[in-house]
Amino acid sequence: MRSRFILAIIFTLAAAFGSAYGQDPTPSPTPFGTDKQGVAPDKIAPVPPIAQGFESDNRDLPDLGRVGVEMTSQRPMSVREAIALALENNRDIEVTRKNVKIAEFDLKAARGYYEPRFIAQTFYERATTPNVSIFSNNRETTQGALVGNADVRIPLPNYGTIFAATFNNQRVTTNNPISILSPQANANFGITLTQPLLRGRAMDQPRRTIEIAKRNLSLTDVQFRQRSVEIITNVQRAYWDLTFALRNLQVQRDAVRDAKDQLEHNRRLVEEGQLAPIDIVAAETQVANFEQAVYDALNVVTQAENGLKNLISPNRYNAVWNEAIVPTDPVELRVPGTTLNDAMTAAMENRPELELNNVQKSINEIDRRYYRDQSRPQIDLVAGYTSSGIGGTQNPSFSSPFDVPCDPNDPGYDACLARQAQQRAQLESLLGSLGSSGSAYSDIFTNRYPTYRVGVTINLPLFGDRTARAQYGRSLVEGERISAQREQVEQLIQVEVRNALQAVRTAEARLRSAAISRENSVRQYESEQRKLDAGQSDIYNVLERQTALTNARSAELRAQTELNKALADLQRATGNALKDNDVVTMLRK
Repeated sequence: MRSRFILAIIFTLAAAFGSAYGQDPTPSPTPFGTDKQGVAPDKIAPVPPIAQGFESDNRDLPDLGRVGVEMTSQRPMSVREAIALALENNRDIEVTRKNVKIAEFDLKAARGYYEPRFIAQTFYERATTPNVSIFSNNRETTQGALVGNADVRIPLPNYGTIFAATFNNQRVTTNNPISILSPQANANFGITLTQPLLRGRAMDQPRRTIEIAKRNLSLTDVQFRQRSVEIITNVQRAYWDLTFALRNLQVQRDAVRDAKDQLEHNRRLVEEGQLAPIDIVAAETQVANFEQAVYDALNVVTQAENGLKNLISPNRYNAVWNEAIVPTDPVELRVPGTTLNDAMTAAMENRPELELNNVQKSINEIDRRYYRDQSRPQIDLVAGYTSSGIGGTQNPSFSSPFDVPCDPNDPGYDACLARQAQQRAQLESLLGSLGSSGSAYSDIFTNRYPTYRVGVTINLPLFGDRTARAQYGRSLVEGERISAQREQVEQLIQVEVRNALQAVRTAEARLRSAAISRENSVRQYESEQRKLDAGQSDIYNVLERQTALTNARSAELRAQTELNKALADLQRATGNALKDNDVVTMLRK
């Protein structure tokens, strides 16, 4: 029985699986008036009670002011003044100025390689060593030396030439009996000239560093101007945003005034029996709505003003944060009649991005010259001259190792005495030729013991300089990458110029349409008021026309400021932001 029950279950599951596999599932129909889950709306759980019966009874208007701003302390400001303050106080500009200073110091540091170097060394040394010579009977030898050396190294800026001069001076005392002089003065003066013949003659690392430092100085200057252009554009846009916000605030306040006038007019019409008392409620609602729009516009003014202050203020403690900025420039700007060809020509001449690319290309050319020079064999011509001198006094401990006593019984006794006398004469002659300690310096200037040397130093890698060849190849690829980047930058500039010109044209058309809309809204509002007075219209049409007029006035002002911002974007796109705003002289200070 148990096995039959299991088989029945298996067959039942197989039948169910086969029927499901052989046909597509058919969705069950959703009853009308239910959601996708088939639940009727009246069956959905209700919203939990939140603030039931809430009604605001506060009818007092809040203060119409700006947070942290003393409205009586107004600061008139033109767009030129705002730009000047931003270029003077903006932190990004200040950082870029510091980068220029850093590049100037980097160039000075690189040129410091060619400054003459003076190296001096002096010390006293006393050493005692065991005697290992058969010519001395001393068990140990003590020698003292007072050393004073000086070197001057002068790298020449061109052709990799290095000039060096050396002066060595030494005073030695010893108790070694085979040393003739004690103290003994040794001195020499030498000059050396090293001239690369292949590698390092046209370009070497110091000259490469200097040339790159020059280009980096130009690079930081271009970056400074690029950042200045960005700041100028941002200031212009922020300035016109504040201009719109302030004028739009006035538009909204004028709308409140007109709505209140309409409310008083409606009350008179109600008293005259031309309007129903309920029409007063609609006018009061209109006044409340416009008052709300005033506070919304005030919030926009605060945000726009803080945005401009953030660009022109050096820090959060500046007095401008407590002042109300009042734009003084007229909002109607002249639209230049610039063609696409003229705009593209100006952009290709003035855009800092192209100058940055030119500087990068120049740095790459320096690297290519340097690494190509490094792949050459290193063969240096070396020439030197040395003049030496020596002097001192006879060592009191001196004894000649050849001074053997003569035997009187020896048949060669007389010859032995003659030989000893000759040796003593030679020693006295040698001491006389060496002279005193001061004669070591006179020997140098009289060129008594000169040494001349001319030769060639060769340094060749056995299997070729793979490092130099790889670096040269990398510089070639880097040059190709910079060229590709320039094409990309030029194309992006073209897109920006086209978009900026189109934005100006569109803004002009939008301003024209907005002006027509505002003029027509004035006529429609006045016409609707006359109809209301004649009993041919109702209050709702008048209020609708009033709202449309307020929106049209705000839209016209927005269209004008958007046109001004489009002109600022066009100045940036063509690279004329500095010139058109007369700040080139300011940047050169």
